[in-house]
Amino acid sequence: MKTQLLSLVLLGTALSTMAQKDSILSQIPFEGQDGTWQNGSDRRDSAVLSNKYFTGSIMIDANYTYSSLNPIDHTVVGSTALARNNEMEVSCAAIGGDFSFNGARGRIMTQFGTRSTVVPRNDYSPYRGQYDLANVYRYISEAYGGYHFNKMHGINVDFGMFMSYVGLNSYYQVENWEYQASYTSDNTPWFFNGMRIQLFPTKKLKIELWAINGWQSYGMFNEMPGCGGNITWQPNENIKMLTNDYFGNDAALIPGRHRFHSDNSLLGRYYHNKSANGVSQMAFSLTGDIGDEKGPGSDYGPAVNGFNSSDPTKPAQYFASIMFYNRIWFHQNKFAWTIGGGYMNNPGRYLVLYPTGDASPLPNPSNPTVGAGTHPFDTSVGSVFEAWDASTNLEWMPNQSVSFRVEYVHRAANVDYFAGHGGVTSPTGYTTTGLGSSPTWVPDLVKAENRIIFCVLFRI
Repeated sequence: MKTQLLSLVLLGTALSTMAQKDSILSQIPFEGQDGTWQNGSDRRDSAVLSNKYFTGSIMIDANYTYSSLNPIDHTVVGSTALARNNEMEVSCAAIGGDFSFNGARGRIMTQFGTRSTVVPRNDYSPYRGQYDLANVYRYISEAYGGYHFNKMHGINVDFGMFMSYVGLNSYYQVENWEYQASYTSDNTPWFFNGMRIQLFPTKKLKIELWAINGWQSYGMFNEMPGCGGNITWQPNENIKMLTNDYFGNDAALIPGRHRFHSDNSLLGRYYHNKSANGVSQMAFSLTGDIGDEKGPGSDYGPAVNGFNSSDPTKPAQYFASIMFYNRIWFHQNKFAWTIGGGYMNNPGRYLVLYPTGDASPLPNPSNPTVGAGTHPFDTSVGSVFEAWDASTNLEWMPNQSVSFRVEYVHRAANVDYFAGHGGVTSPTGYTTTGLGSSPTWVPDLVKAENRIIFCVLFRI
């Protein structure tokens, strides 16, 4: 009898422990949903370097990109993923991970490779004051600390530098369906510097609030921080919907000029049979962005009027873009084919990735950019920029830690923008020769380019 009673007590204790464990698991946001298929998300279903207090991550992104224009200086224009044409490059080598202990949490990811130069050059906030913020943060992609509260299905409060969701694509190429991002992603922020609060009211809903220095800026342009937020809803593992919205004043020395931006995405998986040797999954991602800059002029720039172009003294200045991709997986998700593209219209060119080298815009108080060129790309108020792209790729994923991809990309613009055969740095392609050696030379910019990208993406 005592043995039976003891067995019942032990069984009851075990069931109670299991129930508590199930209760804890039920509090994990999106737990039980397969998100490995989603564009911009981790495709692994488990982490290798993981224990109770730390989950490590190592990523290597190496590529060779062939440009049909073959610029003599090998410089890529208008991309944050690529830097060098017709040669091997290590775009990103990152190491770091997540730490947690009794609610305390932190994440740090370093970054080395060409991205540690390409991305910081697109932030002009370091020109305010000293301490060279572009170099201070150059080798860090993420670094934040915070606390997790066991309320609702979780509340996280973090301070530091964290990834942006604007534009859908992940900062890390190993998480994206395409390598060269469409304009919607490439011309919107990859990171924010400030504070965020993540709220999980249910297992299927996340709400974020941001108070940040500005639009992909290490520092603050004026005196008002940027603010915004994210709402992500996954009613089931085959559908993901999200919206990101931002408001701030990011025009240097023009505090009266305000920026609004809304980014919205829908991802859907419309077929799934992971054990199939033929087609194993099919999914799409659709993203649309819209926003504007509006406000009075100053000594450093004329007034701009958002979407309204009726007054010639106040030109329209807005951003509208869309991108769509479809992906099909084969042979138990070992192979995949992706096709898609997008369109961008950006009057005023305030979000355009400016051409590099001697085609860089001249620095001025309203737009203090790096690399004063003698033939600057026009970024004046009222200037027009329209562009579109299309790409397709094939990918082999022998396991969750490595993939091999070959991708074809065509990009075009309504103005001369991409690096032509003559390059954008000097008559010979070598910056050490000096621009004065040929006073008649100008950067060779063209309206379209074609390229083939070969890349290896590694992650554990």
